[in-house]
Amino acid sequence: MRFRNPTVILSNNNERRILNQNRTETQGEGDKMKKLYLINGTMEVGKTTIGQILKKKLNKSVFLDGDWCWDSHPFQVTDETKAMVIDNICYLLNNFLRCTAYENIVFCWVMDRQEIIDTVLNRLDTENVDVKIVSLVCSEEALTRRIDKDVRAGLRRVSSIENSISRLSSYYALDSIKIDTTAKTPEEVAEMVLRL
Repeated sequence: MRFRNPTVILSNNNERRILNQNRTETQGEGDKMKKLYLINGTMEVGKTTIGQILKKKLNKSVFLDGDWCWDSHPFQVTDETKAMVIDNICYLLNNFLRCTAYENIVFCWVMDRQEIIDTVLNRLDTENVDVKIVSLVCSEEALTRRIDKDVRAGLRRVSSIENSISRLSSYYALDSIKIDTTAKTPEEVAEMVLRL
């Protein structure tokens, strides 16, 4: 199953209410549709911060950061570990979707290719789930400032700036709703996601 979101950039100057095109508007009496928020974007664009805010603002919610599913030392990116992290993510998300304790599932990860999003979605049980796919983007200048702050604190390498900027354009090509975080606080971005 392929989920198609409108390709819209939401900003303070051009804010619009967007409905997921796959949303089922009519549910049975007493049936509450779960919501799954897939939030992607390059490093330091605000994914984890927004995810944590959404977890607190949404009722009966749970938050998963894809990076937690392969947090290892040394960090290794191989065909085997890439397959493993997708398995881990899908296993956890399906458990959250099946669990009656949760109505809102928030997931963030650096999903910079449509193939990654499609692979995850195709392995999830999304019947009666309203899926919101959101790409967080920002200007190159804002991204450079944010990553440089981490570089000066010794948390990232200088090469992170170029790597992150080179991936920024790939998020505009995804089937997702784009939200520009450049001049917004995390709370403002979270409110925009909540209005989707």
